[in-house]
Amino acid sequence: MKVFSLLSNVSFLLLLFIFSAVSDDPYRFFTWTVTYGPISPLGTQQQGILINGQFPGPRIDCVTNDNIIVNVINKLDEPFLITWNGIKQRKNSWQDGVLGTNCPIPPNSNYTYKFQTKDQIGTFTYFPTVGMQRAAGGFGALNVYQRPQIPVPYSTPDGDFTLLIGDWYKASHKVLKQRLDMGRSLFFPDGLLINGVQWPYFAGNAGKTYLFRVSNVGLTTSINFRIQSHLLKLVEVEGTHTLQSIYDSLDIHVGQSLTVLVTLDQQPKDYYIVASTRFARKVLTQTAVLHYAGSSAPLSGPVPPGPRNQIHWSMRQARTFRWNLTASAARPNPQGSYHYGTIFKQRSIILSNSAPVIASKQRFAVNGVSFVIPDTPLKLADKYNIANVISWDSTPINPTNGQAVLGTPVLRFNLHDFIEIVFQNTEYQMQSWHLDGYDFWVVGYGSGMWTEASRKIYNLADAVTRHTVQVYPKGWSAILVSLDNQGMWNIRSSMWARQYLGQQFYMRVWTSEKSYSNEYDIPPNALFCGKAVGMHA
Repeated sequence: MKVFSLLSNVSFLLLLFIFSAVSDDPYRFFTWTVTYGPISPLGTQQQGILINGQFPGPRIDCVTNDNIIVNVINKLDEPFLITWNGIKQRKNSWQDGVLGTNCPIPPNSNYTYKFQTKDQIGTFTYFPTVGMQRAAGGFGALNVYQRPQIPVPYSTPDGDFTLLIGDWYKASHKVLKQRLDMGRSLFFPDGLLINGVQWPYFAGNAGKTYLFRVSNVGLTTSINFRIQSHLLKLVEVEGTHTLQSIYDSLDIHVGQSLTVLVTLDQQPKDYYIVASTRFARKVLTQTAVLHYAGSSAPLSGPVPPGPRNQIHWSMRQARTFRWNLTASAARPNPQGSYHYGTIFKQRSIILSNSAPVIASKQRFAVNGVSFVIPDTPLKLADKYNIANVISWDSTPINPTNGQAVLGTPVLRFNLHDFIEIVFQNTEYQMQSWHLDGYDFWVVGYGSGMWTEASRKIYNLADAVTRHTVQVYPKGWSAILVSLDNQGMWNIRSSMWARQYLGQQFYMRVWTSEKSYSNEYDIPPNALFCGKAVGMHA
């Protein structure tokens, strides 16, 4: 990482925009060169996507409200784009890095992202969003630390470890994409990785307490995380401080992150750190080593098994994740000062995932509409009034029983709407849903079909906020969202093959009042593609 280095290939106009957009907060500059390179994470050499020669990519460590400037140079033979998973991009969906808001970076070209970690703390990630590139690498960690004047509700840990855990395929991302394009489903992953390898090593001192930041960066499978003979104290979930409950193990679903404190209070030796897949007939397991400094005692005993119980055990655990009402988050005021449970809801929508076959090919859909990525980003089409790109409000707000269709839907909402979204899962596969631009209160989980009576079990007092929520097989999850961030925002399956084949759509949050207090203008270095070619910022 290079902080406060020179930013190459940026015009004077862009510099003027950057330094005038936000003042007083520090800047961190990065230059990332994206290339192919040989990697062998499962023992077989394959082509990976590297950032500055690294797999996984470089970790970004920053502080609340820092301005992050990342010049991405694409040396691949295909377009490339990065999203910053969980970073809200306040008033700035232009920097979100998904194909509905940004043109991808062409080969042998560059794009400079400029965004701020505004009013955020916590454990986040980034990854590629074009095709199936995420299956080849290009992902990494993004950790946002608190400002010195804002306390966290625990003592300063003696160390800080980041673990990127996810399923992995030996097949290349191009082969996986070709398989999906042919209308075929992905096969089961070949293995699990922890920080891009199979046997990482973490060392600490006896009696000390360490922070473990754990993210599921995989494509399709939930994982269970545990450490042999050690307890996990949950302290943060995707930027929100939680009540500090103690767990033997924790389920982490695709796209999710959490942070635990672990005290090295056992006999000095080596212990297993374990991740294993969940909710599938085949169980993949990957281990790492927790080493007590100064000890020569090796690993011993069997690898600790995961939970025997499946859906109901996991759902009960998820309900124990609670908001710490008295803790400050990124701002001085306590998290619980926002009484979300008393706010009037302007709209309620129910989103049901499905796996239809359309034109003899496997697709995935939301309320019967399977999203097709347009050549022209929706954000550009909206700004420049480009016709025949967006299908406004074409996704029904309730599930339908009709035949699934292809489309490019955008649902329109007013800035500052407060809405309820119910995710209904009628399939036997776990789902994981992500909303860009926001976090939301996860107020309920349940089995079977959601009904209005399900609201009686909502947690309207201390539900945790996060950006990605799991939906259990044949079940539902309900969230409340305050739409206080103007822009074009992607709501999608975090299970990347499902997203690629249509389980996503966009929300436009908008007001007719033109003001930089609501949304920044298009950046002067914006890329133009599709029907927007020839236009200018």
